[in-house]
Amino acid sequence: MASYLAESTYGKDKVRVFRVVREDKVHHIVEYNVQVLLEGELDTSYTQADNGVVVATDSIKNITYYLAKISPHVLSAERFGLHLATHLVSKYAHIRKALVTIEQLRWTRIAVDGKPHDHSFLRDGEEKRVVKVQVDASRGKDQLVGSVSAGINDLLVLKTTGSAFEGFIRDEYTTLPQVDDRIFSTSVDVLYTFAPFEITAPSDEKRLEFDEKQIQAPGRLGAWEGLKVSESAREITLSVFATDESASVQATLYKMGQRLISQNGAVNRATYTLPNKHYIPVDLKFIGIDNTSPALAEVFAPVSAPSGLIAATVARVGASC
Repeated sequence: MASYLAESTYGKDKVRVFRVVREDKVHHIVEYNVQVLLEGELDTSYTQADNGVVVATDSIKNITYYLAKISPHVLSAERFGLHLATHLVSKYAHIRKALVTIEQLRWTRIAVDGKPHDHSFLRDGEEKRVVKVQVDASRGKDQLVGSVSAGINDLLVLKTTGSAFEGFIRDEYTTLPQVDDRIFSTSVDVLYTFAPFEITAPSDEKRLEFDEKQIQAPGRLGAWEGLKVSESAREITLSVFATDESASVQATLYKMGQRLISQNGAVNRATYTLPNKHYIPVDLKFIGIDNTSPALAEVFAPVSAPSGLIAATVARVGASC
């Protein structure tokens, strides 16, 4: 039976980067987990065992570390990712697309006497910022197209009331009781996307040039400045979760997406993924105690699996993505 290589990608995963930027006595830090994937004229490495087209994944790792040292954009995951991807497609003629995914761990300054300390930090939760950038050179090395998505992973939230689930289909397979009050807990993943934009290719010999003037987008880099939108997305997600009288996970998710788009004009799409984290009231009737009625349920057994999984994308009407 005839076959062909339909598609391929390769690169380096889990490149761990910690960077200190010193401004006199004030230090800034970022910690990233970086994935870099490449696409291009690479078919012969699969079909003919031709390694002559392969940029070694070890080289990709070293380029990532080198740019983490020299890039003026390293404190912004979006800008650093674009710098890295732009360099890769510009340096290697046969590479048509670079995809960079960055997880940013949550470090914040320790407060001492109410003031942020100059060089001491704490891990403020296990949630992560996530940034996905792509630079596409398919139209030519002088017509680079960039795209940026960003968001939050593993934002664990819980509320003890203000959530119901009633009126769903009931048939011979249904054992779940209807509830007008329950614990609602989920680990939020949200990824929001901006419109694609053009990038002017670097003109220096080593193809390392990258600055804001090369970004041909409305508002340029400021239109999707990472921390501004990220902080807005986080605040909106937490606020809607806390205050919504939730009829379902689906209904609450949609309100989060609507508000994120309405309050952030550069965001075209927002995808939320909300897995249920179940807390089941423990039945204590055997000892004569009611712990299952909603008003009296106080002791719960956390159940990790199986769990519901709800996901949806909310998009801006008329926007390109």
